[in-house]
Amino acid sequence: MGDTFLTISAPSEGIYKEKMSKFLAFAHPAASAADAKAIVASYQKKYHDARHVCWAYMIGAARTEFQSNDNGEPSGTAGKPILGQINSFNITNVVIVVVRYFGGIKLGTGGLIVAYREAAREALSAAEIVEAHEMSIIRFTFPYISMNDVMKAVKDPGVKILSQNFDNACEMAITIRADHAGALSARLLDIDGVTLAD
Repeated sequence: MGDTFLTISAPSEGIYKEKMSKFLAFAHPAASAADAKAIVASYQKKYHDARHVCWAYMIGAARTEFQSNDNGEPSGTAGKPILGQINSFNITNVVIVVVRYFGGIKLGTGGLIVAYREAAREALSAAEIVEAHEMSIIRFTFPYISMNDVMKAVKDPGVKILSQNFDNACEMAITIRADHAGALSARLLDIDGVTLAD
């Protein structure tokens, strides 16, 4: 099942202290890179007084979309160790932000790597890790007369209706597991007047 992956069910937090420096770690589920970046931006705003707000994210069941940022820490001492924890927990669709308050004593590159890694690990250890599925969105239009058939086709516990607009010409957007999307699309196309959007 290539579309099944592990992620976290809800935001979680961790904290790591080293030589008076405080590392606050926040792990969040994120459905896309844009989601992840919006979460990072919210922490940068909230903790604008912190010395560093470092982060990493991983998106997609294939685990090929990821990014990390040291935010002014020596290269490779913050973002990479955070990303390393995402990899060692084998999860995706997650962003971890680690906020550092400097305690006045330098930790050195080795100390920083350990601190960011441990803070990220604390946040993930506090999270509930769940199995999830890659989802596809299907958008389509249909004539009002086909409404009953359409509603029957999308009445499935695995289908979530994102938006619907019922007029002379009706529109709907639904989300479904990626590996079930083809079969549902075919079912919808069998209904008179249904047109799938690109």
